[in-house]
Amino acid sequence: MIVFDVSRLIARAGRVTPTGIDRVELAYARHLIAGTDALGFARVTRYGRFALLPRPAVERYIAALAILWRDGASMRHRRRVRWAIMHLRFASLSRGRALPGDTSRDTHQAIYLLVSHHHLENRHLIARIKNRYGMRFVCLIHDLIPIEFPEYARPGQDARHRRRIATVRALADAVIVPSIATGEALRGDRCLRMLTSPFGVDLPAGGAPQSDPAERPYFVCLGTIAPHKNHLLLLNLWRDFVRRLHGQAPALLLIGRRGWEIENTIDMLDRCPGLRGVVLERSKLPDAEVVRLVKNARALLLPSHAEGFGFPLIEALVFGTPVLCSDIPPLHEIGGDVPEYFDPLDCSAWRAAVLDYALDPSPRREAQLQRLAAWQPPRWTDHFAAVDALIAELAMAPDQCFYQPAARPNRLR
Repeated sequence: MIVFDVSRLIARAGRVTPTGIDRVELAYARHLIAGTDALGFARVTRYGRFALLPRPAVERYIAALAILWRDGASMRHRRRVRWAIMHLRFASLSRGRALPGDTSRDTHQAIYLLVSHHHLENRHLIARIKNRYGMRFVCLIHDLIPIEFPEYARPGQDARHRRRIATVRALADAVIVPSIATGEALRGDRCLRMLTSPFGVDLPAGGAPQSDPAERPYFVCLGTIAPHKNHLLLLNLWRDFVRRLHGQAPALLLIGRRGWEIENTIDMLDRCPGLRGVVLERSKLPDAEVVRLVKNARALLLPSHAEGFGFPLIEALVFGTPVLCSDIPPLHEIGGDVPEYFDPLDCSAWRAAVLDYALDPSPRREAQLQRLAAWQPPRWTDHFAAVDALIAELAMAPDQCFYQPAARPNRLR
């Protein structure tokens, strides 16, 4: 039996657009619901209480949330999510000691699966869950950015993330990571049973937008506006483009909500006269609209200082959009030889590339499109096949300890 923790998904009920971690947890939930009979759900409340949840109520909530994030925040979709979350929260109040139709002793030999970082810093809680229910613990670590780059995280996040990693090293029976770089950073003194497998993409096909933003060629930057994403480099470039090119400057479309610790970026977005009407923010778009905008862009720009995986890169390449991105290992793992890579501090190289890709025709852009024709994206089916095999192997040989290295993926046919 698998007991899947949906604590973060429940906490995200009020969000109309998902983050990358949200997408991963939703994909896991839908995969398990579709293919796992011996499946239970659990959550940890804000007061630190662990509750097992009835499967029908969770399935209704997952279905409602998937529709909301795919199609947008219509009143009907919001109402459906609100009703579903009310049923789930009521179920949590019932102490949640048993799985639907079973008793708590049926969780013995089960797998407790947590694929977000929610409550992972609470080592004693995870230990109590394992001991009380006799479950083995499998978790997913998305990245170690708060530890490796604390300057890009909120104050205190580095210490909190260290506690999460300490929990993993002390208690995890197996751990899943999406990139070789994350796995190498996570590996410590303890021998961890580790699976390295990239995520897939699950977005609607979309179509061409009816008109370009600002009625000019445009570039997109996809993701939460956060310090490690390096939006400030792009804003400085675009201020220079407007000064030099005036009305001929391309547009920049920022798709994602504003995050934390980005005061300088917000100041430029809100107060720089040269960026008005040229740099546009879109923070609450349904997936279908995001796809349409990405597909019609000259390129996706990803100048991040650090990434754990790189969902925007995959999403752009899947829909045939060229990518200009930072020269960092996780992006190389996924993009292979297709994107163009730059030092995230090399403003001159970024400036030259953006101006070349803005041309129509653009030989440099066409060269990437030709490379893209041979690229193969990672697939959720492959990821879940590897995860299912890991869980089955863990059930058969629970005491074996080994580290499973991953071959570097080859994304070209």
